[in-house]
Amino acid sequence: MKLNRISYALIVALAGTVALAGCKKKEEAVAPAPVVTEPAPAPAPTEPAPAPAPVSTTSVTVGNTAGADKSVAAVSTFGVKDKIIVSVKTDATTAANAAIDAKLTYQDGQVAGQQTANVTAEDAGTTNLIISKATPWPTGKYKVDVTVNGQPAGMTQEIEVK
Repeated sequence: MKLNRISYALIVALAGTVALAGCKKKEEAVAPAPVVTEPAPAPAPTEPAPAPAPVSTTSVTVGNTAGADKSVAAVSTFGVKDKIIVSVKTDATTAANAAIDAKLTYQDGQVAGQQTANVTAEDAGTTNLIISKATPWPTGKYKVDVTVNGQPAGMTQEIEVK
């Protein structure tokens, strides 16, 4: 009966294991722990954007006559005795001093004339720079360059004296 007792003990052990397994609580699904996110690091400080220039140029016109309101009709061909008027319209975000410079360069690179005006710009305004010559202008092509506070204002304009 020894064999019988071992078999009986094994059956009891097996039944106990099954009973324990059947009585065991089902484990509830555990929700994953919330992921802690750290705020994104602040962007590295960069150089601040340059402040807008207190005086900006809105237009440059070259002509030979100015109206009462300082407006100049654009002309690209001049006579040898004409005066050359460079009209610079500016706009200021705040009242500021501005150095406006107009330079006339002959086709061979020589500076044929230059005028500078120091103005206090407030809001929008027009400054006319007159370049004239006591003797007739040499015929040929000229370039007109304008700067405001040393910065180019508009594109180089080409004119011709005939």
